[in-house]
Amino acid sequence: MDIAYESRKTLDTILSETDFSEIPARRRKAFLNRLEQHFPALFEHLLTLYGNHYDAWLHMRRLVETLAQHQVKKHHAGLPGGNQPWYLGEDQVGMAVYVDLFGGDLNGLIERIPYLESLGITYLHLMPLYEAPKENSDGGYAVSDYRKVDPKLGTNKQLKALADALHKRGIRMVLDFVFNHTSDEHAWAKAALAGDRRYQDFYYLLDEPEARAYDATLREIFPTVRRGSFTYNETVGKWVWTTFNSFQWDLNYSNPDVFVSVVDEMLHLVAMGADVLRLDALAFVWKELGTVCESLPKAHTLIQTFNLCLRIAAPHVHFKSEAIVHPDQVNEYIGLDECELSYNPLMMALMWESLATRRTGLLNASLERSFTIPEGTTWVNYIRCHDDIGWTWDDAISGRLGINGQDHRYFLNQFYTGRFSGSFANGVPFQENPSNGDCRVCGTLASLAGVEQAGASGDPQLLEHALRRVKLLNGIELSMPGLPLLYQGDELGALNDHSYLKDPGKAEDSRWVHRKALTEADFTAAATKGTPQNRIATDMAAMIQLRKSHEIFAAQAFELLRSDNPHVFAFLRRNGPETLLVIANFSEHSTQPGLDPAAIPGIDAARDLLSSDTTGKGALQELEPYALHWFHLQSA
Repeated sequence: MDIAYESRKTLDTILSETDFSEIPARRRKAFLNRLEQHFPALFEHLLTLYGNHYDAWLHMRRLVETLAQHQVKKHHAGLPGGNQPWYLGEDQVGMAVYVDLFGGDLNGLIERIPYLESLGITYLHLMPLYEAPKENSDGGYAVSDYRKVDPKLGTNKQLKALADALHKRGIRMVLDFVFNHTSDEHAWAKAALAGDRRYQDFYYLLDEPEARAYDATLREIFPTVRRGSFTYNETVGKWVWTTFNSFQWDLNYSNPDVFVSVVDEMLHLVAMGADVLRLDALAFVWKELGTVCESLPKAHTLIQTFNLCLRIAAPHVHFKSEAIVHPDQVNEYIGLDECELSYNPLMMALMWESLATRRTGLLNASLERSFTIPEGTTWVNYIRCHDDIGWTWDDAISGRLGINGQDHRYFLNQFYTGRFSGSFANGVPFQENPSNGDCRVCGTLASLAGVEQAGASGDPQLLEHALRRVKLLNGIELSMPGLPLLYQGDELGALNDHSYLKDPGKAEDSRWVHRKALTEADFTAAATKGTPQNRIATDMAAMIQLRKSHEIFAAQAFELLRSDNPHVFAFLRRNGPETLLVIANFSEHSTQPGLDPAAIPGIDAARDLLSSDTTGKGALQELEPYALHWFHLQSA
């Protein structure tokens, strides 16, 4: 088949049969130019996914009509940018929040904008705020209606008002695109239960033999909740594919009707003012019998096809990947044609690993292999998020360092849940398997780093070490290449909140220990001199402002430095005449940096941005406990 010829012929036919007159003239011209530019790739991807469907042509035409419909009303076209993508700038700092936990509701969140602006936030990720089941919502990730804000948070009009208010302050809005599944209360699921054949094909409703055949090669995501990836539904007499929970039904993307329908929902989120869409659980979206149904080749084709739809209909919007899988698979989703931004779960997990072991070998070795990503894309670096901590690293790398992956994960789980003698952490296990101790870890940044335990002990040295750990982690997050993303309350030094145990709807989900409703008392504690929370908040605010004040933090050139000291993590960033050297000591003891001065020309003249009375020459001689230095050198 001559793809180019067939693509041109198909587009010409669609253009001749589609009425674009409702789109304002200038916008119509720009839209049609983008359609011409990207349709050949879109056509080829759609053929790869749906070429075996007799009605593929009809779905292509409907897709173009859908993209065009979203051009009729004027949408936010994106904040001004520079010569490079905005997300690569040193001025970018993000925060992830739950609307109700951070501001009460959408109007309350608008009132919090001055605080966000004063802190330097330019990228606000709102945890899922769509209508969801009251009892089982998975923190909002079981979506019942993508087009309706949860009434307890506000209205669509208020969400649009929030987006407008954020944009006026130079803050981009990030929304979740929960596209692997819907809740069982979504209109599509209800229609399927009512016997509508079209909507039954939106999901995987299988007879038992077929469900068992698929299930034989799938891993269980939440084995303590239920076994397997299917749930029997008595209403239809079928087994429903439910990867995450029985109330979250996986969508069937082998059906082109599903793809076009979900594109329509995606563009509604854009219409609400989204600048970035976080692709939730993107590794699971394509299924094939006899495989693990994770990160399959057509999952990438599907995401690239969604990306092309954005390039045509909303070119200012970008995708952020949420792939908590093997590091090699995480990197496969990153690209200008797929996800321009990606969470960096490897660095997050291994910074906590280094803090527990006081050794940086696994962190260094893993980043050497996995940190480099395509030009024009960026990592989203984070220390904590709304979810648990899973120990995702490559066991082949740890094995070469003499570390048994399974045993080491068990140690880390014991350490961060406070069961290991000498641990400083007050974490909580999530989805713990009582037979083998396997679990993930929950907790706020401050509690996991030792602030909670040290405060209870009354030992000033333990508290000092805990506060230095917090600064160390935050300082690395803010100085590594990528866009730093804070999690609500961590910038205030918020501690674990165990009140969730009294709520029957939350008691079985320990992630609520760090999903704390922030109160005025939290902000007051952070503003009160002498409190641990004030120390954390002050350090964080100062580092953010330093980052924003120096272009070197936008440098893409990056080099990990090898140290003779196993406790030290160090790297260089260069941009023309500017050099940034970051050195961190992951131990509570003074130590030597173990760096070769010859590898860092001119470092003797560099000044520490974090402490103006410290020079590079001094830091290359000795590092204090949990020391962190940002040495800046600008040659003539």
